[in-house]
Amino acid sequence: MSLSVAYLNKRYGTQQVLKDLSFSIGDGEIVGFLGPNGAGKSTTMKILTGCLQPDGGRITLEDIDVLLYPSKTQALMGYLPENNPLYVDMYVKEYLYFVAGLYKMNSKLASERVDEMIERTGLTNEYKKRICHLSKGYRQRVGLAQAMIHNPKVLVLDEPTTGLDPNQVIEIRELIKDFGKDRTVLFSTHIMQEVTAVCNRFLVLRKGELVADMKTSELDGRDLEKLFFSLTN
Repeated sequence: MSLSVAYLNKRYGTQQVLKDLSFSIGDGEIVGFLGPNGAGKSTTMKILTGCLQPDGGRITLEDIDVLLYPSKTQALMGYLPENNPLYVDMYVKEYLYFVAGLYKMNSKLASERVDEMIERTGLTNEYKKRICHLSKGYRQRVGLAQAMIHNPKVLVLDEPTTGLDPNQVIEIRELIKDFGKDRTVLFSTHIMQEVTAVCNRFLVLRKGELVADMKTSELDGRDLEKLFFSLTN
């Protein structure tokens, strides 16, 4: 499913956060979203998912205008925000059933999807616990599970491997790669190895402007960290 962004602008007071940002992502693409802190990555993701209104520009998901029909497009998108907001007093399985209900799944489908997400995100030994009793890494897995529970066409992940140990990082990378085979995935990260390990393309933001749009195959052995530094400094 094609996601297209055209001339996106956003200002906070006197600060221009996004400046005529334009890009598009197609089916089967896993795209890394890179940039230093304050580059506009999280702001862009909030706008894409309908959580924040831009000051100008257009976003389309297939032929649907995201800004005009946010409810329609949100049903097609999964989103894990950077701060991973969760109802921490709820049990893991209870929370995932709650999210399934928000997407108006019937009881049979909800049960199937909750069980599948628990298994796929490695929560099998944790789902009977309250979320407040989970480690940061397992809370991140709950966030991923809620983002994918409705089998979205587009998955937007803001720092999805934050707080995970090395083994968990590898598992989540594989999960993202598997999910992105026939869907659209956009995720931000500060880990350069994550881009080369998971993505087939990456975008680099600097002060709200797109300064690079490259396929990972185009690196041709170049050091991504050095390239990133040269583009953002």
